[in-house]
Amino acid sequence: MRVDRTFSGELMRSGLMTANDPKLTDRVSWPRSKYSAGFDLTQNPHVRGPPPISMTQSSMKTIYALLLTLWLLPAAANPTQAVTAKNWIHGSQNCEESHDPAIDVLAADADTYILRQNKCIHVEAPFIYVFFGQHTVFIQDTGATESATQFPIYATVLRLINERVAANNGDRPKILVTHSHGHSDHTAGDDQFRDQANVVLVENQLDAVIGYFDFPNWPIGETVIDLGGRELTLFPIPGHQEASVAVYDTQTQWMLTGDTFYPGRLYVREWDEYKTSIQKLVDFTRKKPVAALMGTHIEMSNTPGEVFDFGLEYQPNEAALPLTIDDLNALNAALIEIGDDPEERIMDKFMIAPVGAVQNFIGRVLGWIFG
Repeated sequence: MRVDRTFSGELMRSGLMTANDPKLTDRVSWPRSKYSAGFDLTQNPHVRGPPPISMTQSSMKTIYALLLTLWLLPAAANPTQAVTAKNWIHGSQNCEESHDPAIDVLAADADTYILRQNKCIHVEAPFIYVFFGQHTVFIQDTGATESATQFPIYATVLRLINERVAANNGDRPKILVTHSHGHSDHTAGDDQFRDQANVVLVENQLDAVIGYFDFPNWPIGETVIDLGGRELTLFPIPGHQEASVAVYDTQTQWMLTGDTFYPGRLYVREWDEYKTSIQKLVDFTRKKPVAALMGTHIEMSNTPGEVFDFGLEYQPNEAALPLTIDDLNALNAALIEIGDDPEERIMDKFMIAPVGAVQNFIGRVLGWIFG
């Protein structure tokens, strides 16, 4: 039996390392220049340099701290770099003895979190996105496990909200729960949010998505969600699953692409629809700045073209989660080259994996049975 795990938060904190200060002189004089032809500029009445600077240990430490902070700031302020550098919990060689938390939490920036389900809890290990605005927190997907004891996704989100409210002394935001698409490994935690106070849960069925986001001409159109100082643009990208959507975030300039595009097996159930959706993503990147395309799984290793076997509980040396516009263009070019007849193809960052008619039928039946 696998032991139930409760959430153990992993907060991303940064700070300055302290060490013994080097011995500092009380005064720093204007230096002798190698271009001064052998005479001291400070003694030359015809050449004036800056006066000697008085530098105490305290002021030197302040300047050092400021410079170090400025040096660290660009990396810390770039959420895509934070995600790329993240070594996610990737399961265990012995899940029975693993004490890793059920949910790995990354603060990509102060308003943006990515959560990943532990592969020891569910081998799909899906990613979940949490975006804070001034009055609404947007959540995409609820994970692959229904049990709040094994996989406390609602409690984890609530903890992030409580910490934020306490730190900012602000009002509690509304929680808007949506889905990248309707497959159960992204919707199993819905019941943890259903009927909770201050929560709006958009059901994962196509008609619910069309109704809530106002898509009368699905799969055509876009809708904008205002979280308060942060806008998201949402549009349909069916092909992997009928209710698949893309979400563009103006703050991070991320495009959330669900199972439609990620470093792994791109299961294509409706070939023509999928090709159209990928072209739609390409077209969007030509009119808006896109820093990264962010999917919901990792199934590739960091060796180009190497796909992990399906169903593994342990995936060391994973590829980075973010994909680039160049990666998207490579996929689009491959789909155009393949043409009308679906074809499997392994590429450096992902694998095109068409789903046959029999697999499609079985998938639809199982989806109907399990909701």
